[in-house]
Amino acid sequence: MSKDTLLDLPESKKARKYKKSKDKKRPGSDGTADVTIGENLESSKEEEKKERKRQKKERKALEATGRLADSEAGEQSEKKKKNKRKDNENTVDTIVDPQSHPEEKKKKRKRDSEDDVPVDSSTPAIELKKEKKRKKEAAVADSAIPTTSNSSTSDPTSFISNKTSPSSSVTSAEVSAFLEKHSITINTPDNTLPMVPVLAFTQLDIPPELQVSFKGFKEPSPIQACTWPPALKGLDVVGIAETGSGKTLAFGIPALARLISRLLPVKKKEKSTVSVLVVAPTRELAIQTHDTLSALGKPFGIASVAVFGGVPKEPQVRMLKNANKGLDGLTTRIIVGTPGRILDLMQEGACDLSGVDYLVLDEADRMLDKGFENDIRKIIAGTKPADERQTMMFSATWPEAVRRLASTFQKNPVRVTVGSDDLTANSRVEQSVDVFDDSRSKDSRLLAVLRSLSHKKASTGTTESRILVFALYKKEASRVEEMLRRQGYSVGALHGDMTQNARMETLEKFKSGTTGLMVATDVAARGLDIPNVSAVINYTFPLTIEDYIHRIGRTGRGGRSGKSITFFTGDAHEKSLAGEFARVLREGGFDYDALKKFPMTIKKKEHSVYGAFYRDDIPMPKGPTKIVF
Repeated sequence: MSKDTLLDLPESKKARKYKKSKDKKRPGSDGTADVTIGENLESSKEEEKKERKRQKKERKALEATGRLADSEAGEQSEKKKKNKRKDNENTVDTIVDPQSHPEEKKKKRKRDSEDDVPVDSSTPAIELKKEKKRKKEAAVADSAIPTTSNSSTSDPTSFISNKTSPSSSVTSAEVSAFLEKHSITINTPDNTLPMVPVLAFTQLDIPPELQVSFKGFKEPSPIQACTWPPALKGLDVVGIAETGSGKTLAFGIPALARLISRLLPVKKKEKSTVSVLVVAPTRELAIQTHDTLSALGKPFGIASVAVFGGVPKEPQVRMLKNANKGLDGLTTRIIVGTPGRILDLMQEGACDLSGVDYLVLDEADRMLDKGFENDIRKIIAGTKPADERQTMMFSATWPEAVRRLASTFQKNPVRVTVGSDDLTANSRVEQSVDVFDDSRSKDSRLLAVLRSLSHKKASTGTTESRILVFALYKKEASRVEEMLRRQGYSVGALHGDMTQNARMETLEKFKSGTTGLMVATDVAARGLDIPNVSAVINYTFPLTIEDYIHRIGRTGRGGRSGKSITFFTGDAHEKSLAGEFARVLREGGFDYDALKKFPMTIKKKEHSVYGAFYRDDIPMPKGPTKIVF
């Protein structure tokens, strides 16, 4: 091919530049030009090889950092430039006569095959970039969500809503069998998902320090299993169950979980750190609940204050005023008390409930029976509004008065009923009755019963089962205590004529087993959780059938069995209660033939305040007349 023919071919910019430099370097016709061209080809190969290695490293780095999509468009434009550069080089190779360079033929075919790959436009690259960015953000968001929520947040529901994670091994058949076995009814409001009971403690995602409270128990009690899920989700709850069913932990665990989820540093100017309030009908129940919650909260720096009558106010006021000083590393966040003393301290300005957003009404039916309804309403008015407050209400029964209270102060509560919502005796307590023609023979019969129960006279420590004897009047309790003491028994008394310190000392000795026998009036009949009470003896029948059921509820607690022996004479008020007493025995499957000598009529229940003229069938007023605090 002649030089003139080569000059007639169309030349690219690079080819012209190459030709110009070749003309400059051509010294003559001694073949130096071919050597220069070969050297240029070798250097071009080395540069391309280095370029490919560099691009390969860059691509790996981009893939590792997740920025491959961001550089996609730039790489494609770079690829276009590279292809164009290769085309120009191919043109030069053609001019050089590739027949003299066989390796260039293979290289050219490889480049041609690469050039056949279509290059996408910038639009698909942008879409790919956006898609990969979305996936990356989603992955980052997923990795930011912890599997166990322990964050400190001001919204308790955000933490608590995941605190129950029912095991996947729990089937619907097991849940149905559990509900049927314990005669449980769960009423959920509209737009609320069904609640799955917690059948094992391991299903609760709570701190290990709270798990300690389950020591000694194999599984949750029915009321705990069914109230924990809604309570831990921040919903209002009504729990209806027999006495001794574990209601303290039913509301105590959600209360502590709520507090732990938002533990914040105490501000010096903060008026009150209290956000949990538990209202109980009796001093003994308030003290017992306070002790339980104090033990649960101590590992987390949470303290509880018990406020009740019968003792000076000053120590309680000091504890409330020093609540946010963190004495002993603890901050008071819980108040447990009786309605009368709480209201007194509120009116004196010593008890600030403005921060209370978790309210518990324990033994609500009992408080209403004792005429505390007005006090309760005033106390609740001092807490946060209903839409900012979680309200828990527990009761042994579900009468109309309790329903009205719930509808006034709760927002769409989940109602859990274990057994019947009427007052029923503990099914684990064996009941028997002894009828006397002469009440003076009850002392000898009491001693015989104690012997039959193999009760030892002297104290034997904490292992001995305890026996609780109920008397109707304070003087009667003192007399029976003295009689037993003369017979050599280690016995204590618990009644209203004793000072609060003396009552607490007696109760502590009975709990610890120092004294295994205690004579008490009905002041101790409700709410007390005394371990290992093997039997209850009703020396005198109480004034109401409700008090009888609460008395015998002191035994057979925590899934254990118990025994109840009742002395019945038919004197005074007892004769009118024979029919109701027989009904309770009959429903439990126990013998009541000895009572048939008395009238079996059942007297209409009278209200403790309004008497026989009280009507509980009047419906609640509707519409704007409903008061919501």
